[in-house]
Parts: sequence; C-alpha cells; structure tokens
Amino acid sequence: MPLKTETHNADALSGGFAEPVFHAQSVFKLMMDAMARPGTIQTVSPDAEPPAPLGIAAGAIALTLCDHDTPVWLSPALAKSATPQWLGFHTGASVTPEKAEARFAFVDESATLSSFGLFASGTQEYPDRSTTLVIELPDLEGGRRLALMGPGIKTVTDVAPLGLPERFLHLWTENRALFPRGVDIVLTSGSRFLCLPRTTKITATEM
Repeated sequence: MPLKTETHNADALSGGFAEPVFHAQSVFKLMMDAMARPGTIQTVSPDAEPPAPLGIAAGAIALTLCDHDTPVWLSPALAKSATPQWLGFHTGASVTPEKAEARFAFVDESATLSSFGLFASGTQEYPDRSTTLVIELPDLEGGRRLALMGPGIKTVTDVAPLGLPERFLHLWTENRALFPRGVDIVLTSGSRFLCLPRTTKITATEM
C-alpha cells in the first residue's frame, strides 16, 4: 500500500509543462482556434505527461485552463488515479464530486457518458458559467461520420470520432436546445483534440 501512495505522489509532482507560461500560451491559442473552428483537429506539442489515464491533450488543457478558481469533476477512474493530486499541485484546482459545481469535467476513455444535464449549463445572464467537458476517446478518426454546421464553419465539416456512445447525438440535441446555455465539449485522444462548442449543430451522415 505505501508503494502505491508513493507512486501517486511522484506522479502528482512530475509531468507538468517544462516552460509553464510559454506552453500554456501555446495550448491556449490552439484552444481558441479549435473553438472558433469546430471540428478542426489540433495537436498539442508541449511535453506534459499527466498521470494515466488522463491523456496528454486533456492534461495540457487542464494545465492551461484550470486554476484555484475552477472546480473540476473527474470520472471515477481519473478520481482514483494520481490526477486529483496532479491537478492540485500543478494548477491549484480542487476536485468536486458535484457535476453541477464543475467548471471543467474530465472523462476518461473507459467511462460511460450519460446526460450532460447534470453539469452546469450556465444562466441566461451568464451562459459562460457552464461546464466544459473534456472527453477522452480511442481516436478522433475512424468512427461514425458526423456533419457539423454552425458558427465558424463555412458550409459543413465532417468528423468521425471513434468511441462516442450511440446516444451522443440525442444528448447533444438536448444540449443545443438550452442555448445560450449549455455545455461545450472537447474531444481528446492522446495528444490531439477537437472542440464542439454548444453553437454547433451535429447530424449523422450516411456512410
């Protein structure tokens, strides 16, 4: 048992950005571009090494956007890993068990994706007071083809993330109906990610 605790402690203290300010600025620019152009796959190059099962892109996003003012919700496997200590040490962010309190939620690849409605959707006056969900997938390509339309997309952008549940389109339609409230989603796989802001309309395309 002590060995596991020591490993957790070591994992929590290592794996942050080598150059925090420079790397955080780099990831922030990628995030802004990805939000402005939904469906565009971005790749993070900073040398972040978050503890498993948190992915590289998810970890880099956490290092960039989380701080002591951003409560974070973690899926069960992440909550049991060194991730809470890693986030606390590198960002000052605290973990909350309440989905509705979270500004960011990180979901590992093995977790079951249920309703987005339990997370904060903001208010009509402050729609930005919502949760951003960061969801790890096996791959951002090779899955069911989805067509994206909306702000930041000229006509249609096709994406094919692998590993989204069958109910995802239904969940997303429910989320869009709340506009201007609702959650924003970041899909990650290893060092790559794409963004699905709440303004994006998603439909299934025929193979």
